[in-house]
Amino acid sequence: MKFTLRQLQVFIATAHYKNLSRAAESLAMSQSAASGALQDLEQRYSTQLFDRVGKRLQLNGLGHSLRPLAESLMSQADEFERALQQQDIAGKLNVGATLTIGNYVVIPIIAQFMRDYPAIDIRLHVANTAHIAEQVINYELDIGLIEGEYNHQDLSIVPWQSDELVVFCTPEHPYAAFDVLTDEQLVAANWILRESGSGTRQAFDRAMHGLLNELKTHLELEHTEAIKRAVEAGLGIGCLSKITLADAFSRGSLVPLEVPDRDMERQFYFITHKKKYWSVGLQRWIECCQGTT
Repeated sequence: MKFTLRQLQVFIATAHYKNLSRAAESLAMSQSAASGALQDLEQRYSTQLFDRVGKRLQLNGLGHSLRPLAESLMSQADEFERALQQQDIAGKLNVGATLTIGNYVVIPIIAQFMRDYPAIDIRLHVANTAHIAEQVINYELDIGLIEGEYNHQDLSIVPWQSDELVVFCTPEHPYAAFDVLTDEQLVAANWILRESGSGTRQAFDRAMHGLLNELKTHLELEHTEAIKRAVEAGLGIGCLSKITLADAFSRGSLVPLEVPDRDMERQFYFITHKKKYWSVGLQRWIECCQGTT
């Protein structure tokens, strides 16, 4: 075997940062040492893994095809070393979650996971569906928990648990007096909605199929709490996950609106890179999530 694990580390870090100096810093190496390791790897096999454009190093076709193998090899090497040291399940786990899941669902799961596996350093990143998917594709996250459907040739997408969207308003809004809302009333309303690219917005757009071009979007906001505050202020009606509205409904500051002719059901999903090596820590995380469904 002509390559070393250190060379693979440099290759993976450079693919991630697209910059050799930042890759070297992440590995606590000098830039010259990192550069030498990468050059030696390429020269040993008479090949090139990156296209060099100014200070940026962009993976070429061969580099792209080799990166999943390198990521998998390093994950397995880490597990092999821990097994030799007879350590408990350990390592790092980078989890991504969309806003509804990250703010209202996943924190108790993380708390339980940390109690069960204290040696695993788990990190949570919260963003919208499109951003989480992009980070999983780029190996910046080990797994994503998303609330919207997302299709990509490099992603494995597995249903996790069901969810429901709810249309809502303030008790003082005229619509609060109606048992159900008609399509005409939906079109006449001022809507406070999540931004495009979010799973909630994707599910809303699907539910409102046939009316989208007629709906009046008064505001688009990136945060669930901001939408709730805007609706409470009387700026319009909203549509969010039932999970996020439970407290407000209990307090009576917001009330649900029935739209029986619209399918408001949706799924939460796990997403991983198809070529991602499933470490023991990642397997335990998925089991923990499924156990709390």
